[in-house]
Amino acid sequence: MGCKCSKFLLCWGGEPNGEGPALHQVETQEGGTRGFNLQSFREYTYDQLKVATSGFALENIVSEHGEKAPNMVYRGILENQTRIAVKKFNRSAWPDSRQFLQEAKTVGQLRDQRLANLLGCCCEGDERLLVAEFMPNETLAKHLFHWDAQPMKWSMRLRVALCLAQALEYCTSKGRDLYHDLNAYRVLFDDEGNPRLSCFGLVKNSRDGKSYSTNLAFTPPEYLRTGRVIPESVIYSFGTLLLGLLSGKHIPPSHALDLIRDRNLQMLTDSCLEDQLLNDQCTDLISLATRCLQAEPRERPNAKSVVAALLPLQKDTEQVSSLALMGIQQGVESLHLTPLGEACKKLDLTAVHEILENLGYKDDEGTATELSFQMWTDQMQETLNSKKKGDSAFRHNDFRGAIEYYTQFILVGTVASPTIYVRRSLAHLMCDMPQQAFEDAMQAQIISPTWPIASYLQAAALFTMGKENEALTVLKDGSTLEGNNKMGST
Repeated sequence: MGCKCSKFLLCWGGEPNGEGPALHQVETQEGGTRGFNLQSFREYTYDQLKVATSGFALENIVSEHGEKAPNMVYRGILENQTRIAVKKFNRSAWPDSRQFLQEAKTVGQLRDQRLANLLGCCCEGDERLLVAEFMPNETLAKHLFHWDAQPMKWSMRLRVALCLAQALEYCTSKGRDLYHDLNAYRVLFDDEGNPRLSCFGLVKNSRDGKSYSTNLAFTPPEYLRTGRVIPESVIYSFGTLLLGLLSGKHIPPSHALDLIRDRNLQMLTDSCLEDQLLNDQCTDLISLATRCLQAEPRERPNAKSVVAALLPLQKDTEQVSSLALMGIQQGVESLHLTPLGEACKKLDLTAVHEILENLGYKDDEGTATELSFQMWTDQMQETLNSKKKGDSAFRHNDFRGAIEYYTQFILVGTVASPTIYVRRSLAHLMCDMPQQAFEDAMQAQIISPTWPIASYLQAAALFTMGKENEALTVLKDGSTLEGNNKMGST
């Protein structure tokens, strides 16, 4: 429902019953949306983003180059359960706060299903951060060049090419025809496995004005001459992406063009695709890549022409979802969960209570020692009494009492205990207070970012609120953290 026919806009989405959906078209509406709801651009405080990313924890870094990236990208989740990606610039970038804010606001007006859209920014003191939709299913570089289970199917590669071309066409129609450093790391995959173009490339990198950080062999020739990016430069970079989709590897344009001139197409195409390639489709894509990679910018096609060239190639797998083509397992059934994870998935709160009670406080590293030292003061003795009363109420299923006593401990005490926040989170769930439960579980994660139990309780709260996609993502996070913890202990 809500999808109307239009000439150029195609969207693959999952149906509620999990079956492969029909390929349907979405009409571009006033304001640039395609029939989906997304919050308006807004400014965030630094503290809000710090909380959302668990204090910019190392475990939340999603930049391809990790801690070595010049501008780090973190995953996070806001109080309203919106999953976000936060790009944190280094302090030397964007000295002019007004320029940064204006640039971010302009990009933030764009809203399209082919983009990982910009939701907001933070411009506080020397801090400069961008906030975008979070895409949970990795980058094109990961699926194309560094795959684990299976190479990307030919039909999915054609779909990626079209979706990216549509994203560029949309941006051009809205006056943002410059994209900085378009490459396979800028292409992300959403919950449904559909490709999205990162909005970060639509924002200038910083005051240095550099638009390309990739290998010079992949940089448009006019940028090497002038140091400036023009709309035709973006099409050149799109041509290098087409080469990657054809070959499954990083292949310099000059080498690829030599192979094409010599008609050595076997060396250009991915050997993993031998039984999937159709000669006409392959020839058409090579022809389009060649046009995009012309040395003279004026000889390259525009985004609209690129979309028109790619549309006829999408005829073979229109009824198949992107998740199926990508081989991405969907749903909680694909996870290997511990008993606590399973209990949170099933919302078996009685089982969760039993497990937490048996675990006790063993995950509160250093807390017990600090508590025993502070027993010298009367105030701390009173605070500890609140904790003991809370533990007793928790043990005897008096969850309202547990909330009351744990709250007293949190308000008066000087020790931040993730276990107490998790216990109060469960107590809130037992009292049908899922929002408060989620906030407590978030606080536990801020105190202890690598503690999987905090993620599991977040998932339980999100499931209770009916936010299944968000809950599934957090459940996966908990499972991953637990796996990492086990590997670290062996």
